[in-house]
Amino acid sequence: MSLIALNKPFGTICQFSAHETRASLGDWVKTPNVYPAGRLDADSEGLLLLTDDGALQARIAEPRHKLVKRYWAQVEGAPDEAALARLSKGVDLGDYVTQPCRTAFVDERDIEALWPRNPPIRYRAAIPTTWIELAITEGKNRQVRRMTAAVGFPTLRLVRAAIGALDIFTLGLAPGETVEVAPRAPWQRVR
Repeated sequence: MSLIALNKPFGTICQFSAHETRASLGDWVKTPNVYPAGRLDADSEGLLLLTDDGALQARIAEPRHKLVKRYWAQVEGAPDEAALARLSKGVDLGDYVTQPCRTAFVDERDIEALWPRNPPIRYRAAIPTTWIELAITEGKNRQVRRMTAAVGFPTLRLVRAAIGALDIFTLGLAPGETVEVAPRAPWQRVR
């Protein structure tokens, strides 16, 4: 049984087949017969787990297992504690209401560990940006982006920092790098 951690670069699609204009997982992952356990959209970066075991893949990806996934979102504007509280309680996105989650501001010193994005996000001198962390157990399509937009702070950059106990920074992976990890590691609790 293999479990591969990839730091998925910005712009990479979560499929192995070649794409006309974007990088795919096949450009980064050379281990045969592994498949992503969950997805990250092309505009998101960070930790993606791949495995050759269907049960393990389901255990990581399916919300019923409540495996915590931590995201760092660089949002447009300066949310306050009230905005974080709204995110924490769950947000009505129209087609569903998100489950409660943990939120926090990301310490500026922690941001220094983050790699530069290529291409960088747009810079607007008159509009500040803020890094927040959301720890969710769901993972619906573009959920974090939709949540931050719903409370008035659109996401400019989104990085999945951790899945369960596996943290992208502890793993020390640069964008596009992979490492094999112990298959039982994701079930350990975080924070």
